[in-house]
Amino acid sequence: MASATLAAPRQGAATSRTRNNGWIWALPPVAALAVVFLYPLFLVGRQSLTPDTGGTSLEPYADVFASGAFREALGTTVWLAVGSTVGCLVLGLALALIVAFVPFPGAKAVARFIDVFLSFPSFLITLALLFVYGQVGMANGLWTDVTGAATGPFQFLATPWGVLLAEITYFTPFVMRPLLAAFSQVETAQLEVAASLGARPARIVRQVILPEALPALAAGGSLVLVLCLNEFGIVLFTGAKGVTTLPTLVYSKAILESDYPGACVVAVVNVLVSVGLYGLYRVVSRRART
Repeated sequence: MASATLAAPRQGAATSRTRNNGWIWALPPVAALAVVFLYPLFLVGRQSLTPDTGGTSLEPYADVFASGAFREALGTTVWLAVGSTVGCLVLGLALALIVAFVPFPGAKAVARFIDVFLSFPSFLITLALLFVYGQVGMANGLWTDVTGAATGPFQFLATPWGVLLAEITYFTPFVMRPLLAAFSQVETAQLEVAASLGARPARIVRQVILPEALPALAAGGSLVLVLCLNEFGIVLFTGAKGVTTLPTLVYSKAILESDYPGACVVAVVNVLVSVGLYGLYRVVSRRART
């Protein structure tokens, strides 16, 4: 009885020391996060409340919100991000199912290539599309050589649809990678039993594979949504002059117009939209899993 009584305070003291040590080990990453991310974000927020005339005011927000360019950029950013996410989810799921469950030569090589593809910069994929479908790309060049026309028919890369195609092309592997990892955990015995009971492939996918893939699908989709909301290089390299998103509007106001308060206002809105849509997507995906 005495030993048990003495052991209880010792365990409590050990737990207290462990808790204190945990706070000590958490301080360096928290300090690094504050210096690298939180403090610059604070400076952006403070600059957004500081007009060129000095002082602290909401005038920069009023000026930006009243401009048609900002409203157009906001709408373009949201619909491009949502459209790209939906396209990546559909295409990524279809391709991941083929790579994981349809036997064909080179399936493992394709899976490894997807890992390498994730390291490619976004502008590289956009340049590849420009070489193929650009105004002086191979497709238009072949068309003009064959028909003798002055220009080719492929002019969509300089439109929002070209940006959408480039983003889906680049971000689809970000959906495929977690899906392939989830599919590797699916037991083939379940698929064989379902097939032996007469289930067709579509039903097997819907009732056996898809429930296992929903968490990976939600993770990949949420990542793509956030990345598309903040994508700058693809919009810039497609040369879509009529397409202005929030990141390109920040660049335009800060570099071309030297309107730093306005640029910071757009940046703050971009952060809030990213966090808000990401949170909404997580809520929807969580409800879909339950």
